[in-house]
Amino acid sequence: MKFEVEFYTLENGKQPAADFIRSLHSKMQVKAMDALRILEDEGTRLREPYSKHAGEGLFELRIKFSSDIARVFYFFIIGGKIVVTNGYIKKQQRADTKELERAYKYKADYERRLSK
Repeated sequence: MKFEVEFYTLENGKQPAADFIRSLHSKMQVKAMDALRILEDEGTRLREPYSKHAGEGLFELRIKFSSDIARVFYFFIIGGKIVVTNGYIKKQQRADTKELERAYKYKADYERRLSK
């Protein structure tokens, strides 16, 4: 099954994950886009070191270039869709709880709007 990546869009039209990826330096942007292509190809079969379950239906896509590490959160929707919510540069051992909470909020908002 082929999956399709979609960027979560706020009601004001902004796309936090797309904005985050565009903010990365060019080589890291390329790595991020490669990781998203792998995610589209592998979908729910993608495992570590590329992907890790983050809880409550969320996953984090792991992107590494040189000593830089970025994480992008995503979740699956029935029908082969992957919704990418937000991302951050990893600076500590644990996941950034503020960004994780933001991802949960975006997921809930997406699901609420989808059910209307």
